[in-house]
Amino acid sequence: MLKLAIRNILRQKVRTGMTLSAIIFGVLGLILSGGFIQDIFVQLGEALIHSQSGHMQVVKAGYFTYGSRSPEKYLIENPDGLKKRIAAQPGVDDVLLRVNFSGLLNNGRTDWPIIGEGVEPDKERKLGSFMHIVEGRQLADGDDFGITLGHGVATALQVAPGDRISLLLNTPEGALNTMEFEVIGVFQSFSKDFDARAVRIPIAAAQELLGTSGINTLVVSLGKTPDTDRVAAALRPQLEREGYELQTWVQLNDFYEKTIDLYKQQFGFLQLIILLMVLLSVANSVNMSIFERVGEFGTMMALGDRRQDVFRLILTESAVIGLVGSVVGALLGVGLAAVISEIGIPMPPPPNANLGYMAAIRILPLEVLSAMLIGLVATVCAAVLPAARVVKIPVVDALRQWI
Repeated sequence: MLKLAIRNILRQKVRTGMTLSAIIFGVLGLILSGGFIQDIFVQLGEALIHSQSGHMQVVKAGYFTYGSRSPEKYLIENPDGLKKRIAAQPGVDDVLLRVNFSGLLNNGRTDWPIIGEGVEPDKERKLGSFMHIVEGRQLADGDDFGITLGHGVATALQVAPGDRISLLLNTPEGALNTMEFEVIGVFQSFSKDFDARAVRIPIAAAQELLGTSGINTLVVSLGKTPDTDRVAAALRPQLEREGYELQTWVQLNDFYEKTIDLYKQQFGFLQLIILLMVLLSVANSVNMSIFERVGEFGTMMALGDRRQDVFRLILTESAVIGLVGSVVGALLGVGLAAVISEIGIPMPPPPNANLGYMAAIRILPLEVLSAMLIGLVATVCAAVLPAARVVKIPVVDALRQWI
């Protein structure tokens, strides 16, 4: 049966070519669209991780709910022991300390309300690979009185690298404290709202301003983003017993899941259209091929072949064509995805973002296998109904098709 099916496929070159083309382009479209969608999800997540949140953050219990109003009430004193325990967890690349505060910046002409972070400059530079420096440079460990400003803050105060600026804030005891800084650089992260209010200074300067040696947040950086849930599950029970709270980057960036849901609906509809086009194209090609060969099938039945044999032959031919078309489509899809990824696809900034990026087509084994399976199943399913109708045609009527 398989040999006869292959001979028939090779004999019907035009019909076979039409069906193969429909399958190949369908599988190709599914692989490219699926890889493009996955790249958007991955790049958005990596941008959030490597510009603001890190993979996880550990704070005192209640900080995520109430800490934005009074961060000084949720200070972690002597965090070195906690930092070492977290850093020893398999999969953890580094642990960074941050002190959060709010205050006013003054450039000598006007004040601007800000939210600030005291950070470890060299470690933050390593983590913040998606933090784009518009002017100047990033903070370094030697910049004891340096400050970097979000693009929105620098624009509002009309300051540039090299300018002097004063930072005024309240200490935990309620006193006012001020310190003068030199603007080192202006940054853009992936969030326009963050850039409109955020500044960063060395952690030692932030602690001196606040009059404390404590910190608010331990930012955990992992070697691989997919390890996030595993590491979080390992750390969370012990941290909760000690009065700490842990949130992953997904929990910290609430709009990420909402954006992903929106994109999934939009691109899911696009993939559904591609899938329907594949099914209709394949069904049309298979229908034409089968009904043009009614006389051939009638001759087979007249020579003694049973109707179920003819039915099996038609499905075998469709399965072979579907398999060949799916494999060729997958190979072309993977090759084209690699070429496009090498070139890159310029993308505009996503919603609530300042920065565009270069998209790629991610080659995911499950997406490729899924596209191949759809191509194969679609071809076989498209042949079932026409095959069932053909074998029901009386032999005499089928033979008349040759006349």
